Amino acid sequence: MPEGHVVHRQARALTQAFKNERVRVTSPQGRFAAGAKVLDRKTFTKAEARGKHLFIGFDNRRWIHIHLGLYGKWQFGKGTEPDDNGLIRLRITSETNFAQLRGPSVCEVITDDEMATAITRIGPDPIHKGADPVRAWDRVHRSAAPIGALLMDQKIFAGVGNIYRAEVLFRHQISPFTHGRVISNEQFDAIWSDLVFLMTLGVKNGRIDTVRAVHLPEVMGREPRVDRHGGEVYVYRREGMKCFVCGAKIKMADMQGRKLYWCAKCQVG
Repeated sequence: MPEGHVVHRQARALTQAFKNERVRVTSPQGRFAAGAKVLDRKTFTKAEARGKHLFIGFDNRRWIHIHLGLYGKWQFGKGTEPDDNGLIRLRITSETNFAQLRGPSVCEVITDDEMATAITRIGPDPIHKGADPVRAWDRVHRSAAPIGALLMDQKIFAGVGNIYRAEVLFRHQISPFTHGRVISNEQFDAIWSDLVFLMTLGVKNGRIDTVRAVHLPEVMGREPRVDRHGGEVYVYRREGMKCFVCGAKIKMADMQGRKLYWCAKCQVG
């Protein structure tokens, strides 16, 4: 499932392609046909992200609410006649651009009020300029759950996924098993600030990079990471490999059904 920076990049791409354009909205697959009919030939106003949720706005005060889930995928391109293989849930076209969506877990038309309600159910998003970290802190410091689980709770940290969870905890030497109520205000502030930095960098670069300059391949004399996720990381999917900082082997365990990666020697706080 894409992490939040990917959804923010998609919102940016949609806005750049269609802002203030009168667009065609269709559903070649047919599963979104009723929703597409409400929006077809309306003016695209903007697209915005909140965590892993995408909202696409139109001038009739309707929005498309999208959550990609595990299988959703956008395709962007030039022209008005993209290939149609029958699996396209949503297609948006202008005179010069198209965007089409396959396999989302959520694709629905909602009103302004319904959008506002949906946003209240989503936690603060570190990438969003209006995010209030106090909302997250109020949940974290009252919780007996491990911080590794709390970081994955989208009602607390919207947009944070498995990679950012593992990496931000490593960067601040915090054990993923530390209870939320044990996390100090200073530790929380460091986590939040670093998520803002790392996830904003992810939006800019289109990949997740978490390794500090001193640990880059060219500095350490090591091979660059080769992984479909791209980017240089400290612990994610590095089980059994040496920690770049201390040399201990990176560990992996299950936490609430997701693989968790950490360095037991570095992350003791």
